[in-house]
Amino acid sequence: MTDIKKIILVVEDEDPLRMVLKDVLTVEGYGILEAKNGIEGLDMALREHPDLILLDILMPKMDGLEMLKKLREDEWGRKAPVIVLTNLSDNEDIARAVEEDVFEYFVKTDIKINEVIARIREKIGK
Repeated sequence: MTDIKKIILVVEDEDPLRMVLKDVLTVEGYGILEAKNGIEGLDMALREHPDLILLDILMPKMDGLEMLKKLREDEWGRKAPVIVLTNLSDNEDIARAVEEDVFEYFVKTDIKINEVIARIREKIGK
C-alpha cells in the first residue's frame, strides 16, 4: 500500500524560485501543482483542492492578495491552508494577508527553504 502524497500548489511568477520550490518539495515527497499567476492559481486551486498553497503576492494578471480574497469566497477555499511568499515586507500587505487567514508569511529575501518545509509539515504533515 502506498501513501497518498500531499499536494502543494505553488503559485509563483518567478521561474527560478518556482523551480527550486518544486524540486525541493518533490524530494520531500510532496506532489506539486504549479501556476504562474493568480488567475491560473485560483482556477487550479478550486479545481484540484491541494492540501496547501504557497502563494506569491506580486504577480501579473491577478496578484496573490486578490487570488486569496477570491479563494476565501469559495466553500472549500475558506479552509485551504495558505503560506504567502513575497518580496514585500510592507506591514499593510501583511495585515491584508493575515485578514484572509494566512497560515504563515515569508519574505523571499529572508527565505530559508528548510523553514518553509518545516512550516508545511507543521500544517499538513508529510
